[in-house]
Amino acid sequence: MEKIKMTTPLVEMDGDEMTRILWKEIKDELICPYVDLKTEYYDLGLVHREETGDQVTVDAANANKKYGVAVKCATITPNAQRVEEYHLSRMWKSPNGTIRAILDGTVFRAPIMVRGISPVVRTWKQPITIARHAFGDVYRATEYRVPGPGKAELLFTGADGTTFRETVNDFDGPGVLQGQFNKDSSISSFARACFQYAVDTRQDLWFSTKDTISKQYDHTFKDLFQEIYDAEYREKFEALGIEYFYTLIDDAVARVIRSKGGFIWACKNYDGDVMSDMVSTAFGSLAMMTSVLVSPDGNYEYEAAHGTVTRHYYKYLKGEETSTNPVATLFAWTGALRKRGELDGIDGLVRFAGALERATIDTIESGVMTGDLCSLWEGENPARKVTSLQFLREIRARLDKALA
Repeated sequence: MEKIKMTTPLVEMDGDEMTRILWKEIKDELICPYVDLKTEYYDLGLVHREETGDQVTVDAANANKKYGVAVKCATITPNAQRVEEYHLSRMWKSPNGTIRAILDGTVFRAPIMVRGISPVVRTWKQPITIARHAFGDVYRATEYRVPGPGKAELLFTGADGTTFRETVNDFDGPGVLQGQFNKDSSISSFARACFQYAVDTRQDLWFSTKDTISKQYDHTFKDLFQEIYDAEYREKFEALGIEYFYTLIDDAVARVIRSKGGFIWACKNYDGDVMSDMVSTAFGSLAMMTSVLVSPDGNYEYEAAHGTVTRHYYKYLKGEETSTNPVATLFAWTGALRKRGELDGIDGLVRFAGALERATIDTIESGVMTGDLCSLWEGENPARKVTSLQFLREIRARLDKALA
């Protein structure tokens, strides 16, 4: 068949370790044979981030703002061990955090469900979508390793010269210190994105923080959500018969576990990071989740929500075959291609993305899968464990039949 033509590039953000290997294999096996792929390429691998002083991450985020749609591979956020391993000049911050700070917006993550793999939580019958605020908090925090006794203070100096000063702690010895922030404008954008997504998908929206403990920081999130709901969305929700409610994060966890699913759970930045991993694992695997960042000005960044699969990468370097699940990375590509097709009016690209996703699901439901899914399999056909590349080629065979 003739390759599908693209008119506007995707912003392609390459990554690290095993997911970087899968990234190339997905392109070679399942995208480039069918699509005349146009991308503006940025290497966000840790080696290149070090070479550019992490400027490449900023450039990639700004390119996303220029072109509107990006697809991102999993990347390393270095700790002390990684600094030594990769001979880094500093402990670079999370590339995801940098990109999200530039784009702002909300990350929506939802499990990819297949017949034959049941959620660990028996009551869950429908997907749970995590809406994660993508700005500020711990991901943009200022930190300090306190060397010894001393006073830590919170100081704010207003533009008019007024000041606020309060003691955080009188240290009697070494410790650690962290300062977080957020902005009303970003929180409001987060709230509107969540409410609008609930209206578009006709799902209930839950929101949770810990305002009983954080009486200013978390309470501001709660208040802004309620103000925007009452002023802009209450009538829309009531007309659709859907519900918005707020609860404490610990109560939300208990409610989620007892629920049937089928709703959106809005969380602050760190809460959403943790809870999306919990939800995706309970539905089957971290590698079976979609993730898209939606910015207030209509930019989209699709990514895999898991890490770089370091353990498998070390096996790969030894020449050993691995059975790494590529589905989340593959669905990042299909999500980006579909959105690019929708924005540019290329129906063939939209249809191709759907066909590739169906071929992927059909492959798993036929009993062919990577090792992480085998122990979860309850389907009629016996599970057949295959390598990552074999899995992609099984998908390609089904895709060829569907396209034919």
